Amino acid sequence: MKIIETALRDVKLVEPRRFGDDRGWFAEFYNRQAFAGAGLPTDFVQDNQSHSARGVLRGLHYQLGKPQGKLVRALRGHIWDVAVDLRKDSPDFGKWAAFDLKGPELTEASQMLWIPEGFAHGFLVVSETADVLYKTTDLYHPAGERCIVWNDATLAITWPLEGITPLVSGKDAVGTAFLEADLPPV
Repeated sequence: MKIIETALRDVKLVEPRRFGDDRGWFAEFYNRQAFAGAGLPTDFVQDNQSHSARGVLRGLHYQLGKPQGKLVRALRGHIWDVAVDLRKDSPDFGKWAAFDLKGPELTEASQMLWIPEGFAHGFLVVSETADVLYKTTDLYHPAGERCIVWNDATLAITWPLEGITPLVSGKDAVGTAFLEADLPPV
């Protein structure tokens, strides 16, 4: 398993080794020992999966009280995945980074993205459809659920919207501005 550092401190791309022949391929996407050795969490408590059409934009989501670290993987299709550092004591506070995550039908490098607690997360579907699976380090906590609006002017995320009209949920459309957001405590 290859661990790739990213522009954001503590956000990592995880690239499992893929073994293939004329029958297909095999990859180990989670191994407790390998994750521990790489400094990644080994205890995930919830798996979530979404199926979305082209242009669906989800996020930017995070939780207070019971923050979730997320291990995100495109099972099928192509998403443009975004992480925003909300940790006030981080040198990367308020910075974002984006990653092309593609399902195995589109790439041989089946990457996963590790987003630790203290980050907001969102993604845009750029293929016709996409299936996304993410493992979390804590359970969904409705009372702590928060959303920063996807097109916040301060964050100025450059979503790849050429030819795409974003489809957002009602809740995400009225997300909070970054400068007014209820952020995780230090």
